[in-house]
Amino acid sequence: MGNVPCAVKHCLSYQQLLREHLWIGDSVAGALEPAQESAQLSGFPEYVKIVEVGPRDGLQNEKVVIVPTDIKIEFINQLSQTGLSVIEVTSFVSSRWIPQMADHTEVMKGIHQYPGIRYPVLTPNLQGFHRAIAAGATEVSVFGAASESFSKKNINCSIEESMKKFEEVVKSARHMNIPARGYVSCALGCPYEGNITLQKVTEVSKRLYGMGCYEISLGDTIGVGTPGSMKKMLESVMKEIPPRALAVHCHDTYGQALANILTALQMGINVVDSAVSGLGGCPYAKGASGNIATEDLIYMLNGLGVNTEENWELGFLTVTSRASGREPRAILKWPVEEQTLIILSMRNTGRQE
Repeated sequence: MGNVPCAVKHCLSYQQLLREHLWIGDSVAGALEPAQESAQLSGFPEYVKIVEVGPRDGLQNEKVVIVPTDIKIEFINQLSQTGLSVIEVTSFVSSRWIPQMADHTEVMKGIHQYPGIRYPVLTPNLQGFHRAIAAGATEVSVFGAASESFSKKNINCSIEESMKKFEEVVKSARHMNIPARGYVSCALGCPYEGNITLQKVTEVSKRLYGMGCYEISLGDTIGVGTPGSMKKMLESVMKEIPPRALAVHCHDTYGQALANILTALQMGINVVDSAVSGLGGCPYAKGASGNIATEDLIYMLNGLGVNTEENWELGFLTVTSRASGREPRAILKWPVEEQTLIILSMRNTGRQE
């Protein structure tokens, strides 16, 4: 770990972190105290599952320097100590198309898989699926699109062709009792086609769910969605798929991600994808910004009195650039775009390691 100048040394609870940041008033910290949260705000789920996609969706978009394998492994291992229950590790795609994920096997084999945490990986086809399983993956995801143009750019095949490949993957996964998740990109807009019809989003989602994907993540890939368009899209998809089997994946290009997630929560969705520090973007969607930041999502959910992990006290984790002005407590760095990772661990309140 010679590239890591300083390992994480501080484990701070969320409340401890709040007390040490003067820009958050005492009244806010008090309002977020779990013991004082007497009732949930009406209209929101009691529990939200966070799917951390930073190691895959975030790092695959780093263009200046590919993040070293040992840094990726350390990144994931530290995320595993924050109380997150799902951490998407890597993508078993061709290194010719996504060179940032060329070390997928080494990363999958190198991480420490903690009990009770799921570590899914993306597998676009049967070849990728078998490589993932050989590397130790116990959960996979397939990633389709509601846009024909985006599907051809992203995975080099039409929507119909992609569905046939996904059926092979999901069928093999079911035979091995491997859970499979489905992604639908461009659910609220496409960089090539613009608006995508509700019918197309619903059709692709229904096919993924019908072939056996236990959960469908609906992605605002380029971050053009608004609460209004999110509501209409979910209303359409929920006619075919129950809310319990849906998730939202929001990029924050126009600052609408939290508002869109809030809308989804009010409609009964209780699974949200996010990435620490808003890492990410999309290699095939020019101009798309990163995912909603996990720390921003956690902060909002705290304020709503929504639980995110039953056996953990909700903590705070963040990744910032050096220009942000936040004083780092613990640092994990890689030499790319001046990014500095700051992972602040939660306190274990029930889970045994």
